[in-house]
Amino acid sequence: MRADMDALPVAEATGLPYASTATAKDAGGNDVPVMHACGHDVHVTSLLGAAQLLAESRDSWSGTVVALFQPAEELGDGAQAMVDDGLAHATGTPDAALAQHVLAFPSGRLGTRPGPFLSSADSMKITVYGRGAHGSMPQAAVDPVVLASMIVIRLQMIVSRELPPGEFAVVTVGSVRAGTKSNVIADHAVIELNIRDYSPASRETILTAIKRIVTAECQASGSPKEPEFELFGQFPVTDNDSGVTDRVAAAFSDYFGDRASTLPRQTASEDFSDVPNALGIPYTYWGVGGTDPEKYEQAEKSGRISQDIPVNHSAQFAPVIQPTLDTGTAALTVAALAWLGN
Repeated sequence: MRADMDALPVAEATGLPYASTATAKDAGGNDVPVMHACGHDVHVTSLLGAAQLLAESRDSWSGTVVALFQPAEELGDGAQAMVDDGLAHATGTPDAALAQHVLAFPSGRLGTRPGPFLSSADSMKITVYGRGAHGSMPQAAVDPVVLASMIVIRLQMIVSRELPPGEFAVVTVGSVRAGTKSNVIADHAVIELNIRDYSPASRETILTAIKRIVTAECQASGSPKEPEFELFGQFPVTDNDSGVTDRVAAAFSDYFGDRASTLPRQTASEDFSDVPNALGIPYTYWGVGGTDPEKYEQAEKSGRISQDIPVNHSAQFAPVIQPTLDTGTAALTVAALAWLGN
C-alpha cells in the first residue's frame, strides 16, 4: 500500500490555523514556500492509520503488508528512484499494489474505476530560432515571436483534427518566452507545453504531430536553424487492473454502501504505476473525497463547482480533516483485507 509524501512550491492561502509556513529549496537553490496542496498529508496519515489498525489486529488476517511511503511524486521520478534503489529486494513480489488520492468531491465518499483512470503526461520544451534585428527593420529579421505564435495556433488543431472523436487528449501551451525589449526582435523563442492522454497510440500521434508542425512552421518562416525538442516531466498512464479493481470495489461496496461509487477518468497524472509495473504485479488506484459535503452541495446547486471548490494544487486546497481521514484509513484497511482477511 503506497502513499506519496512530498509537498508543492505553493504559498498556502487557506487561512487555517495549521496552514503551512514552511519553506524549502527549489531545483535552482531558491527558498520557496511549500504546502501540501495535493493532499499528500492525507495520504500519509491514512496509510499510517491503516498500518496501525492492521498491526493491532493480527489475529484477524494473515499475510504480509508493505506500507510504502514514496517521495518525489510531484517530480514524476520518485517511484522509479525507489525501484532503481532496490525496492524489489525489500518487498519481494506482492499479490497486488494499492493506492489512493484525495480529490475535490464530497468527503466521506470514494470511488474506483477499472482501466485507464489517470492520464499519462509529457512536458516538452521547444526552442525555435530566428534572426535578430532592430524592431524598425523587420525585413532584416526572422521574427521568432511570429513563428512561435503560428506554432501555438497550429498546435490547437492536433486534438480536434488528428485524433478520433471521443478520444481524450489535451495539448496545453503553458509558457512562451522571447525577447527582452519592445524594439528588439529576438533571435529565438522558447515554448513549453504539456500533453495528457490515456493511450500510447494517442501519445505517439500527438508527439509526432507536434514535431511535424514545429518543423514545418520553422521552414515556412525561413528559420536559420532546426528547432530543438526536450521531453521532461513524464508520467505513465495509471491503468487499473480490472480484477484487482473489481475485488476492491466489491469490498468497498460491502463496507461503505452507497458512499462507494464509480469515478470518471481523471486528467491528473501519477508515477505510482512505475512501482507495480517494475514488480510485475497488478494494481488499482482509487479516489477519496476531501471537500466539505455541505459546501460541495451548495456549489453544485448553484452551478459553481469550478468557481467555489478549490482543487488539487490550489493554494486554497484544504481537505476537511473528517470524515476524510476516517474514510481514507478505512479504504486502505478494507482493500487490504480483501486479500488478507480470515
